[in-house]
Amino acid sequence: MRIGTHQAGPPAPGDRPEDLPVDSAWTNQMPGGWDPLALLAAHGPGELELGTAIVPTYPRHPVALATQALTTQALVGGRLTLGIGPSHAWHVTDQLGLPYTSPAAHTREYLEVLRPLLRGEHVRHAGEHFTVDIRLDQPVAPPPVLLSALGPRMLRVARDLADGVLATWCTPELVERHLAPALGEGARIVVSAMVVLTDDPDAARAQVEEAFGAASRMPAYRALLDRGGLAGVGDTAVVGSVEQVLAQLTRLRDAGATDLVLAVLGPPADRARVHEVADGLRG
Repeated sequence: MRIGTHQAGPPAPGDRPEDLPVDSAWTNQMPGGWDPLALLAAHGPGELELGTAIVPTYPRHPVALATQALTTQALVGGRLTLGIGPSHAWHVTDQLGLPYTSPAAHTREYLEVLRPLLRGEHVRHAGEHFTVDIRLDQPVAPPPVLLSALGPRMLRVARDLADGVLATWCTPELVERHLAPALGEGARIVVSAMVVLTDDPDAARAQVEEAFGAASRMPAYRALLDRGGLAGVGDTAVVGSVEQVLAQLTRLRDAGATDLVLAVLGPPADRARVHEVADGLRG
C-alpha cells in the first residue's frame, strides 16, 4: 500500500508534501486552476512519486500532452505518473465549447496515440478523433499512465491500455466489487479519499456534500454512487476520530486499493495527524 497526499496548489511554507510521511503527491486540473504538470515540475528532482489526477484529455492534443509530460518527467528526475481522463461535459462543452462525444472511444484512441509517443515511437495514426504522424525526440523514460475510469466501458479501456485507474468518491465496497474485478492482475487502483477528523461524522459528511455536492449530480459520479446505493459524495467521505479514520482507510486497502491519496479537510495540523496515522498502512 502506498500513501499519497493531495496538492491543491503551490505548497505553503511549512506544508510541503515532502514534509509528510508519504510516497507520492498528486494534483489535478481544476477549471480555472493551476496547470498540474507545471506545478509538479516545480518540485524538481527528489524522492516522491508525482502524479496528475487528472489532466483532461479533450482540451489537449495527445502530442501536446506527451510533449509536456516528457518535459516534466525530465525535470523531476523520472518521478512522474501521468493520470488522464475525459473529464465531464459541463467543463469540456459548457466551459470550453468543445464537443464531448463518445468519451470512451475518444479515450481509447487518445491512449493509442499517447502511449507509444511517450515510449519514443513514431506514431502514424488516422482515426475518428486524431490523425498523427510524428515521433517525439525527448530521451527520457516514459511515465506510467493511469486512467480516470468508473464505468464499465472506461474500465475496459483502462484494462487494455493503462497501468491502472484513478478513482474518487469511492467506497471500499465499490473498490472490491466494481473496480478490482474489472482490471487485470497487477493494475494500480489509486483511490482519492476525502478525510475529516471530527467527533460529529454526520455533520462532516454534510459538510463534504455541501462543498462538493455538485459532483453527486455529474453523470459519471452519479452512476457510481447509484451502483453503491449512496445518496451523494458525502457518503463516501472518511470521517470520524483518528481510530475511525484509520479503520476506514484500512478497509479501502483490504478491498483492493493499491494507493490512497488523502485530501484532508481542516487545518494543517489535521492533515499532518491523518498522514501520521496512515503511515502505518504503507509498505
